[in-house]
Amino acid sequence: MTKRLLLPVTAGLALALSLAWLWPADVQSKSQAQPRAVQARGPLDAAEQNNIAVFKKTSPSVVHITTLTTSRDMFSLNVTQQASGTGTGFIWDGDGHVVTNFHVIQGGSGATVTLSDQSSYPAKLVGVFPDRDLAVLRIEAPKDKLAPIAVGSSRDLQVGQAVYAIGNPFGLDQTLTQGIVSALNREIESVTRRTIRGAIQTDAAINPGNSGGPLLDSAGRLIGVNTSIYSPSGASAGIGFAIPVDEVNRIVPRLITDGRMLRPTLGVTAGPANLTQALKLPKGVALVRVSPGSPAAQAGLQPFSRARDGSIVQGDVITAINDEAVEDLDDMLSSLERRQVGDRVTLSVWRAGKARKQQVQLGSSD
Repeated sequence: MTKRLLLPVTAGLALALSLAWLWPADVQSKSQAQPRAVQARGPLDAAEQNNIAVFKKTSPSVVHITTLTTSRDMFSLNVTQQASGTGTGFIWDGDGHVVTNFHVIQGGSGATVTLSDQSSYPAKLVGVFPDRDLAVLRIEAPKDKLAPIAVGSSRDLQVGQAVYAIGNPFGLDQTLTQGIVSALNREIESVTRRTIRGAIQTDAAINPGNSGGPLLDSAGRLIGVNTSIYSPSGASAGIGFAIPVDEVNRIVPRLITDGRMLRPTLGVTAGPANLTQALKLPKGVALVRVSPGSPAAQAGLQPFSRARDGSIVQGDVITAINDEAVEDLDDMLSSLERRQVGDRVTLSVWRAGKARKQQVQLGSSD
C-alpha cells in the first residue's frame, strides 16, 4: 500500500513546492508595485538617423505588385482573375510607369499595383526585356500619389559602401534591410539564360518578394534593381544580386518608347562554340550566315562555308567592336544593346590569319 500511495503524494508535494515561490509573501508590497521609470534614451546616432531618412524618402516610391492569372469556372464557365504571386517595384516617373523584374510578372494575365498608402490600381504592361529581367508597367493614379524614385549611378560604386533594400519579402509590405556592396561586376543568368553582366552583389537581406525592388545608396538614390538571391534554402543567405542602375536607365526609356528592346543588328548568324574550337579560330564570333542586304553584307563580311569538295571556305570572325573585345555571341549582343540603330561602329575582323578593321552602320532588328 505504501508503494501505491508514494507516487501521488510525492507528485503533489513537488507541485506544491514548485508553486510556493509564486505565492506573494507580502500582499501589501505587491499591491504597491508600479511600472518602472523610463530612462531617457538621448538622440539617435548618425547612422540610425540616416537609415530612417532613407526609408522616409524612398518608401513612397516603392510599390507592391500582385500578379494575376485567369481561371475559368468549370461549371459556370465564368472567367475570373486570381492572385498568383507577389513582388516589388518602384515608381519611375510622374506618368505612372513602374519598373520591376520580368520574372515578377512572367506568366501573368494582369497585375495590381499597391502604393505605399495602400491604394491599389490595375496595371498595364508597357514593355519587357527578359534578357535583363526588366519590365515596365503603367498605372493610372493621381499625380499627387506618384513619387518617382531618385536615380543614382552604378559606375562609381565601391565595395564596402552602405546600401539599403526596400521591398515586400514574403508579402510583408515596406521592409527595409541594410548591408554593403559585397562585390561588383558579377555575372548572373537571366530567365532567358542570357548573361547579365556587371551585377551588384550585396549582403543586404533579399528574400522572395523583394524581387523588382530598389537597391539604394546611403543618399537614398536608386543604384540597382534587386533580382535574385543565391541560397540553397530559398531565403536570404547574405548573397543577393541587383541589376546596375546604369543598365536600367538605358533600357527603361526604350521600353517606354518602343514596348520592347530594339537591339541594333549586323545581320549575321554566329556559329557554335565547337566550330571555333574545331577550326582553331581566335576568340570571337565566327559567322556562318550573312543576311543579304544587311549591314554586314554591305560591309563585305563573309560567312564560313563549304566548297563543293567538302573543304572549309574561310569566313570572318568578329573579335572586337570599337576595340572592345568580343569573345562570344553573348559579348557581341551585349555590346550592340548599348548602341542605337544607325550608329556606326568599327569591327575588328579576322579571316584566314589576317586581321582588319571594318566600319559598319548598325541596322534594325525589325
